[in-house]
Amino acid sequence: MRHRLLIATNNAHKVVEFNRIIGDPSINLVAPRELGLRLDVAEDGTTYRQNALLKARAFAQASGMPAIADDSGIEVAALDGRPGLHSARYGGPGLDDAGRTRLLLRELRAVPDGARGCRYVAAIAMVWPDGREEAFEGTCKGVVARDPLGDKGFGYDPIFYSPAHGMTIAQMQADVKDAFSHRGHALRQAVAYLRSLAGQAAAG
Repeated sequence: MRHRLLIATNNAHKVVEFNRIIGDPSINLVAPRELGLRLDVAEDGTTYRQNALLKARAFAQASGMPAIADDSGIEVAALDGRPGLHSARYGGPGLDDAGRTRLLLRELRAVPDGARGCRYVAAIAMVWPDGREEAFEGTCKGVVARDPLGDKGFGYDPIFYSPAHGMTIAQMQADVKDAFSHRGHALRQAVAYLRSLAGQAAAG
């Protein structure tokens, strides 16, 4: 059983990462640009799950296809969980990834090494045109590095340091990152769910 899903994002980095993590030829991800579709969805939910569902619903409704979406953020203990839901827009619309990273590092300048704990959180939502919905969540823990290191990631990856790996996410090879990351954990749950649907269809 093949699954054709519209990936509800305009972020090219996420399209590449989703395809790499899923790595299943029976699951075909379609980027919005392939359909000439561009939507800017208001992410005004109060949880990652709600925001992911808002995006997936909007793209499913606009396309008539099942849609998959994510919402994610970095939560820093010393900042009471900020930036959290606002990670992608932290500091306002004038900042890019590097600018948001510099802002976060400035806010943590006086925070000692032992108090720089953080975690990444990702929610993956799938919505079908008939209204069926599923959502999954993944997390990974680390500490905020003092300086950006590595060039393989995006977002806050250059300052998200994993003590277990001895490097930031932006220094990890793709397979190591995918096994460790919040998005990897959540996407694997989504893939397992899709495979269970295929198993049910085959059994029926």
